[in-house]
Amino acid sequence: MEADSLTELVELSPDAICVHEHGVLTFANRAALDTFAARGPAEVVGRRFADFVADDSQAELAGKLARLTEPGQASEPVEALMSRLDGSKFAVETVVVRLRGAAAYQVVMRDITAKKAAADALRYQAALVSHVSDALIATTGEGVVTSWNPAAEAVYGWTAAEAVGRRASELVGAPLDLVAIRRGGGVAEAVHRRRDGAPLAVRVSAAEMNDGYVLVCADETARRRAEQNYRTVVASLDEGVLVMGPTGLIEAANPAACRIIGVPEPDLVGVPCHTLVLFTEAGHWIPPDEMPSVQSRRTGVTHNGLVVRLRRPDGRDVWVSLTSRLLDPDDPAARAVVTTFTDITETRAIGARLAHDATHDPLTRLANRTLVLDRLDVRGRGPLTVLFLDLDKFKVINDSLGHPVGDQVLRIVGERLRRSSGREDLVGRLGGDEFVVVTGEVTEAVEVRALAEHLRAALAEPIGVLGRQLHLDASIGVVLVGAADGRSAEDLLRDADVAMYQAKTLGRGRHHFFDVGLRERMQRRLRMEQDLRDAVHDGQLWPAYQPVVDLRTGEMVAVEALLRWTHPRQGAIPPAEFIPLAEESDLINVIGKAMLRATTRELATRRGRGLDLTLKVNLSARQLDDPHLVPAVQDALASTGLPAAALCLEVTESALMRDQEAAAEVLASLRSLGVLLAIDDFGTGYSSLAQLRRLTLDTLKIDRSFITGIAESRDAAAIVTSIIAMAHAVDLTVIAEGVESAEQVDLLRSLGCDQAQGYHLGRPVAAAELFGQ
Repeated sequence: MEADSLTELVELSPDAICVHEHGVLTFANRAALDTFAARGPAEVVGRRFADFVADDSQAELAGKLARLTEPGQASEPVEALMSRLDGSKFAVETVVVRLRGAAAYQVVMRDITAKKAAADALRYQAALVSHVSDALIATTGEGVVTSWNPAAEAVYGWTAAEAVGRRASELVGAPLDLVAIRRGGGVAEAVHRRRDGAPLAVRVSAAEMNDGYVLVCADETARRRAEQNYRTVVASLDEGVLVMGPTGLIEAANPAACRIIGVPEPDLVGVPCHTLVLFTEAGHWIPPDEMPSVQSRRTGVTHNGLVVRLRRPDGRDVWVSLTSRLLDPDDPAARAVVTTFTDITETRAIGARLAHDATHDPLTRLANRTLVLDRLDVRGRGPLTVLFLDLDKFKVINDSLGHPVGDQVLRIVGERLRRSSGREDLVGRLGGDEFVVVTGEVTEAVEVRALAEHLRAALAEPIGVLGRQLHLDASIGVVLVGAADGRSAEDLLRDADVAMYQAKTLGRGRHHFFDVGLRERMQRRLRMEQDLRDAVHDGQLWPAYQPVVDLRTGEMVAVEALLRWTHPRQGAIPPAEFIPLAEESDLINVIGKAMLRATTRELATRRGRGLDLTLKVNLSARQLDDPHLVPAVQDALASTGLPAAALCLEVTESALMRDQEAAAEVLASLRSLGVLLAIDDFGTGYSSLAQLRRLTLDTLKIDRSFITGIAESRDAAAIVTSIIAMAHAVDLTVIAEGVESAEQVDLLRSLGCDQAQGYHLGRPVAAAELFGQ
């Protein structure tokens, strides 16, 4: 073949051919110029061949050249990465031939970039087929398996070796009508079976390929089981679930939602969500554009735990706790909303009952102390009037008729107070027989007085219980509260209590307004009570003795022991001030026992020295109620040696008449010890001598109020004469109290009075002063 023909053949070759000597390019055909992206030979010839070899392939090509030692020797085809003038890389399959001459080589390059890309694509597809989780099955047109990937092995339990060549329907355990699947859109739901017979929920996709089919079988068993479980759970929930689509129509509702809303599912699905009628806790209707589901769709914001009232079609209201959120927060553009809600009607009712019970008295159903204090809270408080009521002598009803009757009376009292008060007034029971009325309507003193008397009149109406007519009255303390009054709720109740106590002190069955001076007096009283408790233990209390004189002989025949208190700071405290305090606080029992021991010991000592005197000791009403009184008297006599006949216990007329049967029982027990008994302050109560005779008394003491005017008043003298005559008729010794003058002494002697005592005859003094050391 001629040289020109060879040159033209090389020039027109589709493979890139170039020649280099000593590494410098001396020739490049057209394909080589195109391969190197050169516009002409000048851009290539004269440059180093290595300039067109990528760095990764330099060493390998150099090694190939080194192994070609003889002209005509050619290398095996080798892949190399070459570089174009613009720097881009391309893959070639190259063969190097050694030419004649020193270090001359011909390089033949075939571009395999597309080939490598196709191979890579095939490898990727093979890897995809091998690693995809779905079963990929290739079949012939008749359904015989030609390919079975690893996922198919895992899903169905058949190996590829076992599957290839068999009919696909046998392997999947179900008929496979591939033509029907294609006509149906290429996708079908089916139930296949594993090799061991276990059912599989499968989504089958079928596509034609050459003269067969490719099947993609996605195992959805777990997903469908989860969906079924989810549907079962949602259907069994007590919580209602609604799904609203982007248009606001209800798309799904579980049974609980239908039950709570009161609408069957067919009538609920497909209707707009705003057909549900909702109200706020405050009772305001919620417009359609403000409903929680609409707001969640519009803003994407979740509403949690909203408490709303739902109006059912049957008119019944249901309270629900509602949550509304986007169904898919990751796809807010979808705007589907799920609303869940729980029926809290019963829970709310229970809560309301508990809240009511926590703030109301269980017996009368009136407000209790907690609610009263809340109403009286200083925050936002306007002018108010507080009326504190305490039933007079309610203890007598409880003790005589029993607590069930007492409770019935308290309920009636509560109802009467409620009916007699204004609609906006708060009526409460603080405990026991204490009630309170708080009103913001009646705040002027004149009106308040009328209201207080109106309440008393309502309570005074007879109460029929057990065939008996009970009559009640109340002592009422009143506090007027101005808008700027800074007293706390506790302060107001305390001040009203103080005023009520003052009403009782003034005679019960009345009302009294609070003032600051009253509080100060009460505080002083409280301080005095504490001081009195300390006085019992600190020796501040001591007995004074006042002579009792025989009017016939003029001799001292007895002494009356009278309690005195010397306060370390205030000095002598009048008995009229601290004795009532001791009786009300029950200190009188402790003090009485201590004084009894001290005075009996003193008189026993004096009698041992020759003074034949009788000791007179006062007993209060509280002491008569003390079950330890009789043992205390017996112990005092035994421990001191004072003869029982030398001790005369004096009881006031009012104390004896308070509970005659109980008093008679106590006096009989004391009489059994051998002591003498006297009635003190006679004439101030409602007793008769016949009643007193039944009490087996020894002495009668005429109250000082009759003695004071005996010399000036003929009526007083006549009364004293009658008392003396009647007392002597039943063998009682008569003693006149409060004798202040010689004229009174002479007159009493002439009237036949037996004994007398008073400042004229001797003041109460300490034992050492009266008897001497």
